Amino acid sequence: MEDLVIFAERVDWHTRSLLAAIKARGRAARVLSLRACGFAVGGTAHGLLLPGFGERLPAACFVRSVPNGTLEQVTLRLGVLHALRALGVPVMNDARAIERCVDKSATTFLLAHAGLPTPRTVVVEDREAARLLVDSAPGDSVLKPMFGAQGRGLARLSRGDALPAAEEVGSVYYLQDFVGASHPRTGPDDPHEEVHEDFRVFVVGGAAVAAMARRGTSWITNIHQGATGIEVAAEGVLAELAVRAAAAVGADYAGVDIISGAEGRLLVLEVNSMPAWRGLYDATGRNMAEPLAAHLCAARKVPA
Repeated sequence: MEDLVIFAERVDWHTRSLLAAIKARGRAARVLSLRACGFAVGGTAHGLLLPGFGERLPAACFVRSVPNGTLEQVTLRLGVLHALRALGVPVMNDARAIERCVDKSATTFLLAHAGLPTPRTVVVEDREAARLLVDSAPGDSVLKPMFGAQGRGLARLSRGDALPAAEEVGSVYYLQDFVGASHPRTGPDDPHEEVHEDFRVFVVGGAAVAAMARRGTSWITNIHQGATGIEVAAEGVLAELAVRAAAAVGADYAGVDIISGAEGRLLVLEVNSMPAWRGLYDATGRNMAEPLAAHLCAARKVPA
């Protein structure tokens, strides 16, 4: 009988890998969309509507994705995750961690509050105030969407550059000092072309299990933007910062983005609470479904 849940919108490579890794451990999981879940207060013993479970509760849940929707829809979906945690069901990652990571400003604040090195960041609603901040910055600034992913919507701004209209950025200007880590290209095509680099570290259950350097000719070093992943050791300061960053947002698993700044000082850029790992698999040959399944299957319910 299926006793685990994977919340996902489609059975893609990641979900299939996780299902197979769970099966290899003698367990079974049901894939559910959070669109199909809800509350049934007075209708079920636990007050939730979970297709296929009836009066039962899953032993543990894994959140691969939370579908987009209206504010009301997203609130309901996160509410179901909050309720599962309140009922003692382990949720990877729970709604608190997802909310903290989806909101980049909250992530940055929590990283700094935990004493982790992170670039100087200012988040304001007023466009004129944002323009003054860009013009007074010591170097270039990066404008990021509050709810962005996979490197989409990033803009690098220099002094005097025009800022997008408020409606183009959800009326919030998230500005971070640009940190450029680049190295001369040594290939035959163009020895003068620079390669930009940052790091992605995958953390599961309080341990850094794999890492890669992401290198490309663009300052946006996301794999989906054309960067190449190269395996690096998940150890030392790189691993320590990633583990502390995941803990700072309360994430059971995370993809932590780290960059090398001035004089080689490592800075934590972001923490992703629902990271993909296909690029990491291509770079390292390791499928993160295995440590994720191990952590999920070892989870135990806690008293409500």
